Amino acid sequence: MAKKTKMTNSFIPRDISWLSFNDRVLQEAADESVPLSERIKFLGIFSNNLDEFFRVRVAGLKRALAINDKEAKEIFFEKPQLILDRINELVIQQQQQFDHIWLKVQAEMAKEKIFIKTDEELNKEQQQFVKTYYEEEVESNVIPLLLNDARPMPYLRDKSLYLGIAMRKNDWEYDTRFAIIENPTRQNGRFVLLPSPEGEKHVILLEDVIKFNIPYIFSYFGFDSFKAHAFKITKDAEFDLDNDINTTLVEKIEKGIKNRRKGKPTRFVFDKDMDSALVAFLIKKLNLSKKDSIIPGQKIHNFKHFMGFPKIFESEKLVKARRSFVHPEFAGRQRISDIVVKKDVLLSFPYHTFRPIIDLLREAAMDPDVRSIHMTIYRMAENSKVGNALINAARNGKEVTVMLELRARFDEEHNIIWKDRFEMEGVKVLLGIPEKKVHAKLCVIKKRHNNKTIQYGFVSTGNFNEKTAKIYGDYCLMTSNRTVMADINKVFSGLKKYKDDLSQVFKSCKNLLVCPTNMRTTFIALIDKEIAEARAGNKAHMIVKVNSLSDKLLIKKIYEAAAQGVKIDMIVRGIYCAVNQKKFDTPLNAISIVDEYLEHARVIYFYAGGKELVYLSSADWMTRNLDYRVEAAVQVINKKIKHELIDMLAIQLKDNVKARVLNNKLDNTYVQNENPPFRSQVELYKYLHRKAKNNH
Repeated sequence: MAKKTKMTNSFIPRDISWLSFNDRVLQEAADESVPLSERIKFLGIFSNNLDEFFRVRVAGLKRALAINDKEAKEIFFEKPQLILDRINELVIQQQQQFDHIWLKVQAEMAKEKIFIKTDEELNKEQQQFVKTYYEEEVESNVIPLLLNDARPMPYLRDKSLYLGIAMRKNDWEYDTRFAIIENPTRQNGRFVLLPSPEGEKHVILLEDVIKFNIPYIFSYFGFDSFKAHAFKITKDAEFDLDNDINTTLVEKIEKGIKNRRKGKPTRFVFDKDMDSALVAFLIKKLNLSKKDSIIPGQKIHNFKHFMGFPKIFESEKLVKARRSFVHPEFAGRQRISDIVVKKDVLLSFPYHTFRPIIDLLREAAMDPDVRSIHMTIYRMAENSKVGNALINAARNGKEVTVMLELRARFDEEHNIIWKDRFEMEGVKVLLGIPEKKVHAKLCVIKKRHNNKTIQYGFVSTGNFNEKTAKIYGDYCLMTSNRTVMADINKVFSGLKKYKDDLSQVFKSCKNLLVCPTNMRTTFIALIDKEIAEARAGNKAHMIVKVNSLSDKLLIKKIYEAAAQGVKIDMIVRGIYCAVNQKKFDTPLNAISIVDEYLEHARVIYFYAGGKELVYLSSADWMTRNLDYRVEAAVQVINKKIKHELIDMLAIQLKDNVKARVLNNKLDNTYVQNENPPFRSQVELYKYLHRKAKNNH
């Protein structure tokens, strides 16, 4: 066990808490009750998470080392160097756990006669197959690069996997030549199914296909021996948008994407068996130092691709999947819009299908009475049905306005492509506000019927993305509530003329809380009311369900409430920076649920002297969301839906199968009690199914 770096703060540093979350992902991979393909997927998620963590958070911490100590400690809750030291300790420990879990998973795969073969383990038939496959499918995508001490290091992509190759001739006493090859997974995928003995399934990784063919690739050089091992680098992926007023936002984003090519490496991970001279050469050429994360690891890197491991597990063909089903309100033949105009409907993804969102937009595109559609978009599916419906609406003469956030991290390039496509089809594209991402999830549709204006739409906790809606736990409130629609119109009015004072525009909203104007202040005022109730000896209770809790002001307010006896329940999937303290009259009850679906919904509940207020929000309780983004939370007025949300919060708080206790030790202990096993995602599915049946 590595020596533990001493942390001194009364808040858990955000980045240490995030690593604790990724450890919960690793727990799912270790859980033998989880189907084998899911365990492999969780290993892939863990790896992908860690890559992004180094690209963004570790890179940011290294930048912060140059900041005044006091200022940096205020931002990060601790001195950056102490956090970086602790990160290195935790990452090494987690990598060891990862390697151990992967060995166990492979042993389980072997029981099912599924084997991952290396280039050295192929039988004659497989050798011929790999040779032919390389020549016919891979060779045209392989570009070997010879390395030379006198030449600059070739550009290396931070999301790619490379083979580092050391080559020698028998008559050379000391000399070794080096080369690298980028693994062309974008073109060929990572996994190749091999001809296999009856009853077995053999898989080879693309890098092993290339390794097998290396003597052929370098045949014209006359080398006698080759050593090839995988490595990858992780670069600083943050880019600063300069304040050049003559540069459009799109140009700044495109410039930032190009600048990522120049990002400084923050991590170098390599096969521990790699030629030591090649390792030293790469470290020197990449300008890495002892302060950087230089990590010798196992043979397989870029494990994120294992999220897409081939579906070849016989044991799981009989497992009955919990399939998304149609919300009972939409199970008939009525048009979606006709129902939403009459009543509010709450969609709970992924239990309910996303289809009503797409159908509502398609109906609007074809409805001759519809005049306009306004919608915010943050992340879209690859071939988005939402985007296509909006384009069809524009083609049919509707006024379509899309607030498209170009700065959605790692989706910038994708969103620029959609911007161009939208504009080509006549969709008006808003590009947001300088220095503030638009993260609110809003849509308003206006129609004119019988000389009357009708408005309807939706407010969501998650992106309007049909792909992620199958795996993200989110809520979408479909409504024609006049106050809500008026507030959404105000938000779009502000986005269209952002040079005006937005705070005045957003403050006039009656049912929406909008960041950066009044969401924080409203939640603080509501917590103060719970504190007043507790002081008066009355029932005081609040529930906070978010992805992340790291805003210092709100955490301090939670501390104040706990000290006064307010019952506080929290369901926080990821970052959790609060600390239980002895002065609390009622300890904080905080859990994290990591299961088959990604918990993504933000729901805030206040007992409010028996009035019971419930908000659905796009915003996490993080400073970046509350102060530097345009976010929206809607108060749920419909009593039936409000109680349904309270029921679902109660179901999640009862979880004793997939819930972990969020405590000061960050030890991710599973919730344990004497109650029968209760897995909230399964119980939510049952709850919503029962409601659907009772509706018919």
